[in-house]
Amino acid sequence: MEKNQFSIFESELRVRPDDIDMFNHVHNSKYLDYVLAARYEQMEKFYNMPWEHFTKQGLGWVVSHVDINFKRPLLMNDLMLIRTGILTMHDKGCSVQFEIINKKTGKVVSDGIFDYVLIDLNTSRGTKVTEEMIKAYSI
Repeated sequence: MEKNQFSIFESELRVRPDDIDMFNHVHNSKYLDYVLAARYEQMEKFYNMPWEHFTKQGLGWVVSHVDINFKRPLLMNDLMLIRTGILTMHDKGCSVQFEIINKKTGKVVSDGIFDYVLIDLNTSRGTKVTEEMIKAYSI
């Protein structure tokens, strides 16, 4: 992951039976779920800005683009580390880099970037990222 002025955080998850596809490894769509679950946890735990902080203000983060690389499979019951960190922030959103690591092997199984846009939940249109948000995310 690219080091920059933003912190990189880590969450741990385990592969569940409903994550497995017909080839006996994690279905590719589940990797997106893993990153979103990790970000949800990290927003509350590290930024002190849980998802509900935004929704109470009538705001929400939506994914506008994902670039994901699948490098190795995850299997039933594998324990993984999901590392995420803001790559860039701009006036209406941010890019979040991630990597998923198989805890047993220490190898990266997937990595990539999620682009998020901050929206006004009433209009469903992009809105400005506030100074408060930038400050909270700049740890």
